[in-house]
Amino acid sequence: MVKKHPHPTPSEVERVLDRIAPFHLAEEWDNVGVLLATSRKRLARLLLTIDLTEAVLDEAISSRAEGIIAYHPPIFAPIKRLADRDRTERTMRRAAAEGIWIASPHTALDAAPGGLNDWLAEAAGEGEIAPLTHAIEHRPDQALKILTYVPTPSLDAVRAAMAAAGAGRIGEYSHCSFTGSGKGTFLGSEGSNPVVGRRGRLESVEEGRLEMVCGDAALPAAIAALRAAHPYEEPPIKIHRLEAPPIADAGPGRRNALRRAASIADVADRFKARLGLDGIEVADAGRRRIERIGVCAGSGSSLVDAALAAGCDAFLTGEMSHHQVLEANERGLAVLLAGHTSTERPYLPTLARRLRSALPGLAIRISRRDRDPLRRL
Repeated sequence: MVKKHPHPTPSEVERVLDRIAPFHLAEEWDNVGVLLATSRKRLARLLLTIDLTEAVLDEAISSRAEGIIAYHPPIFAPIKRLADRDRTERTMRRAAAEGIWIASPHTALDAAPGGLNDWLAEAAGEGEIAPLTHAIEHRPDQALKILTYVPTPSLDAVRAAMAAAGAGRIGEYSHCSFTGSGKGTFLGSEGSNPVVGRRGRLESVEEGRLEMVCGDAALPAAIAALRAAHPYEEPPIKIHRLEAPPIADAGPGRRNALRRAASIADVADRFKARLGLDGIEVADAGRRRIERIGVCAGSGSSLVDAALAAGCDAFLTGEMSHHQVLEANERGLAVLLAGHTSTERPYLPTLARRLRSALPGLAIRISRRDRDPLRRL
């Protein structure tokens, strides 16, 4: 007997999508994650699409899909009211009325290891693939470092108080700190009230240097706790903003350093085969051989500088303006344009397989009514 897997909850589907395309990797301007929640306890059928058009929503409703993953966020600009004035309002109102759960991975899927841009870069040929620019680790609890100096006997109490207020959290660990020892000096004025020694006299105290990471949200409480637990009338406090480290295998766009140089025609043919296209627009900038090529699904003109800095000879994306192509060519970069959604839609079968592997109790299908709005006559 074949074992049946239970239908996943919406939260379980969200967690799997976040593992495949970590939402924190999305561009700041993007709107990824769950965009429309549902009161359903379980999801049995899911529809994948690039764009959530009204035709695709009709398909979802007729096929009894309870969830939709739309690569492009159907809610992008803020919505002030839900009326029937435009496609977004009509679509989201109907989806909400049907109780359909909706999420979008968009640029998080582009940037993720093993995501859309890795898949696209592989099509250029065998080579070394790396991000054009690196994503930054998401560390909201480690955005800052608090530094203070504490008389040695009070060190543990100050650390505990700051930890209780939210400082010193790194992943699954709390009370994280660094301490060092030394001597602190101070001379209190006549208006001071020193805890150690006397006013008007230079004092020397054995102190511990205490450092703890902290997030912006917890900072006010952590500083208040430090002051309350610290024995000094005026505790020394320094706050440093920390640079988040880059992620080696994630980020917008990819560069493929080919093991064997190829003609630009051969590279174009490889992308046509991967994307199922009859043709690709090429502005070759006089280049006949390609050793390094940058890629970015969708609209990638913002990564031209990164592609040039990475030593790329050519750059493939979905769309660029006429003047952007001219400028790239003038800088020695060949450009290949394959169409905005033509660089995205062929990845949906791969995304479907990854979701099915993690969610065997969920029936997943790819929309048949999702298509490029442009066609050649």
